[in-house]
Amino acid sequence: MGEVRALWFEEGALRLLDQRLLPGELKVLTLRSVEPVAEAIRTLTVRGAPSIGVAAAYGMVLAQRSDHLEPDRAAELLRSTRPTAYDLFVGVDRVLHAWKAGEDTLRAATEYKDKVVEECRSIGEHGAKLFEPGARVLTHCNAGALATVEWGTALAPIRVAHREGRKIFVWVDETRPLLQGSRLTAWELKEEGIPHAVIVDNAAGHFMARGEVDAVIVGADRITRSGDFANKIGTYEKAVLAHENDIPFYVAAPWTTFDPKTISGADIPIEERGGPEVTSFHGVRSAPAESSARNPAFDVTPARYVRGFVTPSGVVPPEQISSLMDRLARGVGK
Repeated sequence: MGEVRALWFEEGALRLLDQRLLPGELKVLTLRSVEPVAEAIRTLTVRGAPSIGVAAAYGMVLAQRSDHLEPDRAAELLRSTRPTAYDLFVGVDRVLHAWKAGEDTLRAATEYKDKVVEECRSIGEHGAKLFEPGARVLTHCNAGALATVEWGTALAPIRVAHREGRKIFVWVDETRPLLQGSRLTAWELKEEGIPHAVIVDNAAGHFMARGEVDAVIVGADRITRSGDFANKIGTYEKAVLAHENDIPFYVAAPWTTFDPKTISGADIPIEERGGPEVTSFHGVRSAPAESSARNPAFDVTPARYVRGFVTPSGVVPPEQISSLMDRLARGVGK
């Protein structure tokens, strides 16, 4: 892998693709202080839980080297940007610990990034085995290289299967209201020549009922001890539909997405974004001026709908997630 990189650090600056402009424009931003990094995370210039975590880790480096902030102040600035994605907090804390210990923060951030990339590569190898030749796989939102620095989570197994010649076909949910599926996932699949079709979010059940979906795989923003998990709004619906139609539903994530301190989905903070994302499209109002909107960015899917979690060490059933987190806490299995 390496065709797409969401972000990288060079010459004292964080460089990242502006994902708001894709697929129409490929623009690289250069950020040299922590405030623009926080704003990039907040505005979805960089998005996807693992990419957010890596961006925040490098943001801590800039806070120390360019802004000369106190470490706790820098950490709080970055933590406040988006509440749901657990990787954000892991990335900040990894570099915060190094900073307070007098260690090299850039080395800490880069090691964190390298670990995320390697784990996503492993997810691809383990997850590809789930798909039979010719499988038709549905995914929701964007969990590819853009969301994870390189490789992807949900898209990594699809990429590996495609490169092995298994002729995978992908149904791409558009993912309202910001169209991360039709803008970003479709773009990544097009770049690799993977056959796919974009569908409106409401069409997933139609294709499942007709027997045209063989598996569903998504990423995650936070996975709890119970196996409940948060992902882009609309994921819960896909999981219920897959269950109703006896279609296996998988969740792919690196270790940084597993939150051992959160017991169940009811404990996950859900980010709610501004109404104009729903009532307008590309700046043009699509709803009556008098209409308000609710805009939760994520929903929670109960563990009972998940066939398995695709992790860097293999596919794990939901009932084993809690014991897995205990092993990870002891450093076993990483």
